[in-house]
Amino acid sequence: MTVGPAQVAEAPRRPPPKGRTLRTRRLTGLTLLAVLLVLAVFASIALGTKVIPFANVWSALWSPTGTEDDIVIRSLRIPRTVLGILVGIALGLAGALIQGHTRNPLADPGLLGVNMGASFFVVVGIYVFGVTTLFGYVWFAFAGAMAASVAVFLLGSAGRGGATPVTLALAGAALSFLLSGLVSAIILIDTDTLDAYRFWNVGSLAGRDAAVAGQVAPFLVVGVLLALASAPALNALSLGEDVARSLGQNVRRTRTLGIVAITLLAGGATAACGPIGFVGLVVPHVVRAFTGPDYRWLLPASGLMGAVLLLTADVVGRLVARPGELQVGIVLALVGAPFFIALVRRRKMVAI
Repeated sequence: MTVGPAQVAEAPRRPPPKGRTLRTRRLTGLTLLAVLLVLAVFASIALGTKVIPFANVWSALWSPTGTEDDIVIRSLRIPRTVLGILVGIALGLAGALIQGHTRNPLADPGLLGVNMGASFFVVVGIYVFGVTTLFGYVWFAFAGAMAASVAVFLLGSAGRGGATPVTLALAGAALSFLLSGLVSAIILIDTDTLDAYRFWNVGSLAGRDAAVAGQVAPFLVVGVLLALASAPALNALSLGEDVARSLGQNVRRTRTLGIVAITLLAGGATAACGPIGFVGLVVPHVVRAFTGPDYRWLLPASGLMGAVLLLTADVVGRLVARPGELQVGIVLALVGAPFFIALVRRRKMVAI
């Protein structure tokens, strides 16, 4: 039977294969995030508490002459923007990793005691050793984050079954409560320690220069590489530990590398800027809308989204309170909580 042109025209078109559609959506999402990150970087450099015309911003970037605007752009805003990118990527990746390893949709880097470990060591550094500079805070905070993560992993691995999502979460919660009580006890004893601790604990990109970014950058880079390399193993682990073992994955090694990556990422970010909430919690849920549960796509998307969110919140904090500014930790708390509630109410969370 011969098929006529009219019949050919009326024949329904076949939809593209599902895999091709999902890949297109993922690539589109990553491209959009990259564009948004470029825009956020430009906004972070061009906008601030001091109004600088765009022509002067362009001149400061490409042909500086040593004017006051040039100094503000090159010495303050560019290092702050670079640090915001590093910390945003680190927190986004750390949030996705910890939600994957604990299989808990409400997990964030603070669940492993990273934030409270860093806070406790900073308070000890201030109260016992008299540390008063940001450079001193960085190393004490990073040491505390490392120590807390190791302690949580050892406590969570103490039983017969080794480290599991439940034991890690319980150990992290217990250690966080303990360290929180110790921090409260110290800052109540000494008001000077309280004043110094509040400056670091609010979570901010302000006052951080290129030296701070240089201090934490090596740790963050190693953490990013470990996180991206662990994506295939994390995909297998999300199917269950027994399935992961049957696929040839070493579950203990995967969890150990995951803890190391989370510690480097969240510890470095917290050390540089203080505890910053909601980035690691909200970002993975947002990007799962177009990446799905595949960690090969979820992890890079979470890193990009984390940088976009952190830089945008920092710019908003500079603009809404001129001539002062709201710290990025406060802006994220004000915006992040209602956003996360709306996210939960509007759609079901993707199963982890």
